[in-house]
Amino acid sequence: MRSRVLAAAAALALVVTAVTAEAAPRPTVEGGTVTVGTKTVGGKTVRIFRDQLGREVVLRGFNVSGTTKFNEHGKLPFGSVADAARSATAMRDQTGANAIRYLVGWDGVQPAPNTIDTAYLDRAVAQIREFTKRGVHVLLDFHQDLFSRDLFDKDSWYTGNGAPKWVIEAGKYPKEHCVACVTWGQNQWNNEAVRTAFRDFWLNRKLETPAGVVGMQDAFLDQAAATMRHLRNALPAKEFGLVLGLDPVNEPADGEGGISSADREGELIWPFYQRLRARMDTVGWQDKPLYAEPLVNWNLAIIGLRRGGFTTIGTMGPRYVFNAHFYDTLRLSIDPTKPGDGGYANQTNEIRTRAAELGTTSFLSEFGHRMSGWSAEKAPMILKSAYQGLDRGAGNDAWWARPTEAGPVMSATQWQWDIYNGKHHELMNGNPDKVQTKGDAWNDEDHSVVDTDAAGAVRFRVDQRVLDRMYPTAVAGDTLAFAYEDMAKDGFADSTAPSVRWLKVPAQYPALAKVTDNRQFGVLVWRGGAGGPTEIHLPRTFDPANSSVASNLGVHSGLSTSDPVIRVQNEDGSTAANKLVVTAQPGVHVALVVNARVPHADLVAAQRDLASWVAAVGIR
Repeated sequence: MRSRVLAAAAALALVVTAVTAEAAPRPTVEGGTVTVGTKTVGGKTVRIFRDQLGREVVLRGFNVSGTTKFNEHGKLPFGSVADAARSATAMRDQTGANAIRYLVGWDGVQPAPNTIDTAYLDRAVAQIREFTKRGVHVLLDFHQDLFSRDLFDKDSWYTGNGAPKWVIEAGKYPKEHCVACVTWGQNQWNNEAVRTAFRDFWLNRKLETPAGVVGMQDAFLDQAAATMRHLRNALPAKEFGLVLGLDPVNEPADGEGGISSADREGELIWPFYQRLRARMDTVGWQDKPLYAEPLVNWNLAIIGLRRGGFTTIGTMGPRYVFNAHFYDTLRLSIDPTKPGDGGYANQTNEIRTRAAELGTTSFLSEFGHRMSGWSAEKAPMILKSAYQGLDRGAGNDAWWARPTEAGPVMSATQWQWDIYNGKHHELMNGNPDKVQTKGDAWNDEDHSVVDTDAAGAVRFRVDQRVLDRMYPTAVAGDTLAFAYEDMAKDGFADSTAPSVRWLKVPAQYPALAKVTDNRQFGVLVWRGGAGGPTEIHLPRTFDPANSSVASNLGVHSGLSTSDPVIRVQNEDGSTAANKLVVTAQPGVHVALVVNARVPHADLVAAQRDLASWVAAVGIR
């Protein structure tokens, strides 16, 4: 994980001196299969996600979870299927999440050379099914941090995860030691054991093992292929359709000293992804993208230390997804300020732009902030700003003036959702004298946005309004513009802090401003097409009976379940979460959704303002 990898980036600066694009494949299985497609906005072709009905899709959810890094629960996110079900239900019902990044470990799958632990994979499948049965998409992530826990001594200040013990024993690595390390992520550059192990992996070093000579990277590819084949065979076809693809390696480092080089990324990491892409095609995953992560520091807040982002490989094409992470390393360290309106527009637009240059779409598989300790007070506004940047790459004034230039709505999974937060019992590096219980129990981190109460019920640690958000889950046609005001407060779940409002309607649209004043609301503009209805997640704060819609398709003060054009339904797999379902003919449409029962006359006036705004900004 990168916030932690690079938390205190400024401190790092002080102490460290030293392909061919292919046509998107057609889905061949039932269910919610999502692949990379295209749309045209402002005369430009943009890559986005589409489902099997051809609808533009947005994926939102959480990482489950850092517990995979531990022995505590068998190197899986949950200690039991019941815990997975409890999390899946709470996540689906309370946030409307439709995607997770599900972590597995190489050390869990392949405990010995040429050996696959199918019991481990069966437990993983059982946990995954608690999400897929509820209509939640799954990105499978082979997670690593600092290469392996078995590189670290039992008395070390730090720990890692990833490669199995037999790899480390065969590698005969030097005693680990991190020189002048302020944060654990600096081990990637300052710890010779970690650096050497990464280099060996990329170069496919041949290891002498009890099972014979084994190539390190070959072994990883074999177990990854076995894992994918196992999931393909174990999941029902419809649920396998909800598997998004594979994230082969979390936050790769190239094993060089100092800050890594973009050349090393192209020479070492990209060929590995190509090898794994070929394996995916042989085990029934040919219709699923590979979610390719760049070097861990490619978008580091300190410009002079940036490297990577696949700038040397040409294009990836739509069989890959540009899979980025973003943490505000300066606010995690020395920057005392909080982000405001448009605070992360530049950063999210950089991800959008890099994906477009690579000929594919983007996915933000990690973002977040620490929830306790130094700089934690910034977390609520950092999360609000991050989600705003995912929704729209523009601040308030720029969005209302040029909404189609704000970039596509970005899919993402937040780090993290850990129901064991604050209740762990992990022996750090196997040391019974270093039992980790606090926070995420991982190198002093605490990023989980949930924990559980004494009765085991999942509860939020931040204002639920920043996590349970309106977003266009599936748009029949093309999304042209979207924005949402969550009205989340600048404080944690139990705080009495006031709500913060960033999305404000310009004064030239007084009727629209009136119905949205100090209320949660969202605006979606889309070019409708065939392929099923448009669906928008409705947060739980939007009680259907007391919510309103103003649209060119009609006005509704209070929402029903039976209207043929605009109606409310339960989200798939939930009896508590709702979605707005809009059935429309081809053409440009706009909808304003407000969490208040607005008088009919006011909605009609707002409807006129919406039409004027769409015309004024030139949306066609």
